[in-house]
Amino acid sequence: MDHNKFALPVGATLDRFIMRKQEDFPYATGELSQLLRDIALAAKIVNREINRSGLIDIAGAYGNRNVQGEDQQKLDVIANIRFIRALRNGGEVCTIVSEEEDEMIQTGNTQGKYIVAIDPLDGSSNIDVNVSIGTIFSIYRRMSPTGTDGTAQDCLQPGTQQVAAGYVIYGSSTMLVYTTGNGVNGFTYDPSLGEFFLSHPDIVSPKTGTIYSINEGSSDSFSEGVAAFVAHCKENNFSARYIGSLVADFHRNLLKGGIYIYPATKKAPQGKLRLLYECNTLAFIVEQAGGKASNGRRRTMEIEPDNLHERCPLFIGSTELVEKAEAFLAKEQASASVAIS
Repeated sequence: MDHNKFALPVGATLDRFIMRKQEDFPYATGELSQLLRDIALAAKIVNREINRSGLIDIAGAYGNRNVQGEDQQKLDVIANIRFIRALRNGGEVCTIVSEEEDEMIQTGNTQGKYIVAIDPLDGSSNIDVNVSIGTIFSIYRRMSPTGTDGTAQDCLQPGTQQVAAGYVIYGSSTMLVYTTGNGVNGFTYDPSLGEFFLSHPDIVSPKTGTIYSINEGSSDSFSEGVAAFVAHCKENNFSARYIGSLVADFHRNLLKGGIYIYPATKKAPQGKLRLLYECNTLAFIVEQAGGKASNGRRRTMEIEPDNLHERCPLFIGSTELVEKAEAFLAKEQASASVAIS
């Protein structure tokens, strides 16, 4: 009998993986590594709260609206508190931008070298129906001198300046996926051991796919270019897959190939998703995995943000599909220019 099959290796832990990667950079001080560990710790706590939410009455609406005008769920508030507390206590972060807070959050760590932009719990309206939700985070180096609070300039950097980005998906299993600009790696949480283990090394997204993800309930307000691209997907027998939880939709398409679209609409002319802590984060990840992210006309990570909660249309996923969508939008723009002239 082969006894080895009963004791297969579980893979490297997140802590060990981070430590090993740190050794690849001779001038690394360990602060970014510790920051990633802080985020992982907060994710474990939030995962616990989500898994027992139906048992201790922390599901459902909180009764307030956040700065976005969206109804807060109780777990939105809990996740926001957990992540802010972990980042503040860790000491590496001077300033935080959170979806749940109107203004920048000064941690008091004036020596901290990093800025974190975070959506603590994306898709939280799906909690009550047991649908996958997630956390999305971006990490930037501060531009202002240490010894002072972070500034708006520190926070309003384009996505190209990210030093790390990632997300946690709380679903049938809990996964943390992140990049520091050298590929994308995914870690699955083993609650029995309390550790994230490397389960998806060197993620490479397919160049194309047959999945399109868009809220077709808003189809009456799609632009001609978006409507034409959706029609193209249907004509080519694509599968429509839309969960309504950004992390879950993105994660599936990252692994299987496909495109996620949240376009500008009549109701949301600037799009709905936030540039700093949703679009830029996922754009960095998808590019590192070989995919592409765009607002329909230009690279997402090159957009200069004007405010903390700026919104942006998003076309993200397999390179060939994003470029095809951009081609339909370019054709629409050309037709409009001819009509005007």
